[in-house]
This record gives sequence, C-alpha cells and structure tokens, in this order.
Amino acid sequence: MDTAPCRPVSRRYFLRTAGLAAGGAAFLTACSTRPRTPRLAAERIQLGVIGCGGMGNGNAEGFMRQADCRVLAACDVDQNHLADMVKKVNTQYSNQDCRGYHDFREILARTDLDAVMIATPDHWHGLIATAAARQKKDIYGEKPLARTIAEQQAIVRAVQQHQRIWQTGSWQRSSASFQKAAEIVRGGLIGRIKRVEVGLPSGPGNLTMRVPRPAETPPPELDFDFWLGPSAKVPYRSFQVHERWRWNYNTGGGQLLDWIGHHCDIAHWGMDCDRSGPLTVSGVGEFPPADAAWNTCFRYRIELQYPKNISMTIAGGHSDIRAGTKWIGTDGWVWVDRGGFEASNPDWRDFKDLPEELRKVHLYTSRDHHRNFLDCVKSRQPTITPVETAHHSAIPGHLGLIAMQTGRTLNWDSQRETLLGERDAAALLGRPFRSPWKLT
Repeated sequence: MDTAPCRPVSRRYFLRTAGLAAGGAAFLTACSTRPRTPRLAAERIQLGVIGCGGMGNGNAEGFMRQADCRVLAACDVDQNHLADMVKKVNTQYSNQDCRGYHDFREILARTDLDAVMIATPDHWHGLIATAAARQKKDIYGEKPLARTIAEQQAIVRAVQQHQRIWQTGSWQRSSASFQKAAEIVRGGLIGRIKRVEVGLPSGPGNLTMRVPRPAETPPPELDFDFWLGPSAKVPYRSFQVHERWRWNYNTGGGQLLDWIGHHCDIAHWGMDCDRSGPLTVSGVGEFPPADAAWNTCFRYRIELQYPKNISMTIAGGHSDIRAGTKWIGTDGWVWVDRGGFEASNPDWRDFKDLPEELRKVHLYTSRDHHRNFLDCVKSRQPTITPVETAHHSAIPGHLGLIAMQTGRTLNWDSQRETLLGERDAAALLGRPFRSPWKLT
C-alpha cells in the first residue's frame, strides 16, 4: 500500500495554483504521492473530514471506532473547531498523523485519501460534493443532500459520472425498527397504501429575537467570508452561524429541510419511492417577521399527491400529524419514530425483526451506518442510502418550500425532474451563487 506522506498546502499557494472558483475542473495536486493502486478489500480506508462542528464530530467518532478506517485529515474555516478535531483524532490514534486544513480543496488534492466525510452547512454541500466526486473520493455526506434541487441534481450527476460510493447521513435506515416498519408496508400487510403522514419538528422557538444594529465583528478564528462561500454576502451575526445557520435560507432550510431526509426518507422507503416522487405539491407556512433574527418557516403543512392515488401530508407544528412516519392502508396502519413503534396489529410491535413468515419483502439490512459505508467502499456496491435515494427523499421538502413561498400548487414531473407549467421553473429549483464560486 502506498503511504507516502502528503504535506499540507499553504492556502496562498493553493489558491494561486488551483484558482478560486470551486467549480473549476483543474485541481493541481500539491502532494508528491504517486497514483495509488486499487485497494484490497481488507486494507484500511483513509478518510478526510470536511466540517468539524456538531455532525462532523459525531461522524468522525463513528468512523474512528472502525478498525479498518483512519482519519488522516480535517478541514474547517473555524480555527477552533479545526484544532479541536485534529487534537481529538490524534489523541484517538496516539500519533500526530492527522493534518488540519483551512480550504476543502487542499484535502481533495490529497491522493492518499480514499474518502471524505462532508458535514458542512447546507449551502456548501453542492460545491464540495461535486468537487470530491471529480477528485475520485468516495463520500459520506450529511442530509439534506443539498440546499436546492438543482444542486442535488449536480451532485447526483457527479457521483454517477465518476462512479463514487455515496452514503447519506440518513441513519434511520440502519435501525431495525424503521426497517421493520418499511417491510410491513412494502409487504402489503396493511393492504394498499392510501395515505402517509410525515411529522417533522417546528421552530426555531425564539421568534421574538430581532436583528440588532450595527453588525458584529467576526471573531478572529472564523474566516466568515469563506464560511459564507457561495451564499449571499451578509453582515456577520453570531446567532446566524454555528448550529443556528439552518434557521436562515441563505445557508440552510429550517426544520423542514433539516428533517426531510429522515422521516420522509423512511416514508419513501415504505412506499417504494426511492427513485420517484410526488405529482402535485401545495403548502402553507408561517414565517417570522422581516426583521427577525431568522427567516425560515417555523410552522408548516404540505399536501402531496403521489401515483396510485396516495396522499401525503408533511407537517411541523400541527398536533394532528404525529412526529415520525405513519402509513395508512386499506387493511391497517403502521407508525414509527426514533422512540416508538405502533401498528394496527399490536403483535408487530414486539418483533425486533419481522418474522420470515410475514416478511414478504427483504429490504437492505444495515445496523451501523458508518460501517455500511466502509463496507461499500471496499465492495463497490451501493450503500443503504445512495445518492439517488437521498435526492428523491429531499425533493418533497424542497418542493414544499417553493409551494409555500410562491403560494402555488406545483405539478412535478419526477422522471424529467422539472416543474410543469412554470415558466420560471429554473429559478425556483436553484439559487444564484456568489462570485467567484460556481457549480459546474
């Protein structure tokens, strides 16, 4: 196995040689490592971490627990987050092998890394994921797949074109209770599906907080302009970054998009909709005042119609839609959440796994999401949540947001992935990128 060391690249050198536009195809490798030969299935997978905040820490810990994986690099534009991650990794392995980087392109230029884990705010997913695929890195990426449908489409194309292994952090598919529920539905034990209810969180809670003036000064450890990246240039506000970036559409998608990749993902699993989607989408939502600290919808209700006359409601902040996923059929119903399982047949609740005599459909089985990714990197077989699945799981949330913002009932062509009868469809499905960033 080729393990020649790869030196960290200075940001000034890299930006001078590789160019600033993240969408550019020319990445100059600053490592002296010669091209690596294909790995044997038993070899160790070498991983880079991009995004060292909350989910980045959790995922890094999950991968460090795996004996055949080594985290060798970490990247973040917050020096404190980066230093904490590098220290954590080197302490875990009792060495100093993990290197820290300010610019994600420096990690992607390393030819000794097999894969990357991306846990950045949503507005960075499209740029980093497509660049990683072009650099032949396998990818573990957080949900939702991206900030917009157009960005998700770009990720899907890049992953497919470069034949990368992709795992989405929709880890509920690696849980026995969610698989059992989906197998009950897919196996026809509740009859024909008539209706699906997807209950998501509401919020954020503090809706009275207003944007103060003047703007704050970014802390010295945070490269705020780089943190914004392709999003619109806005003044620094401490309550709109780390963890709370998701409450502004400039960088996130609120509770709707933050959770759509979990409970709607499970809904689609039971509906056998991993490669399809709704026909029509409408929605109503409540948004904060214009001068509020955050602008994402805090209470919402989205109505969708699927093929085979199946209706779905996605709601947050409505008491009639219970948190989790519920399928209602002609002969019964099933509800599942992280903390519970209920069904019209009480016997189903007591089964850890569905008994073989009832198991008409055998769905993909995984009990460790990080382990599943590593196994698939070695086998080159699809993960339990491949990129196409993540894409279709998030589309109902994106369409629901567009429907709420425009007040329109949308007609969606899930095969061509376009809005029907909308002259401004392209504008609705994507967002502009701040120069010099671009998505190719």
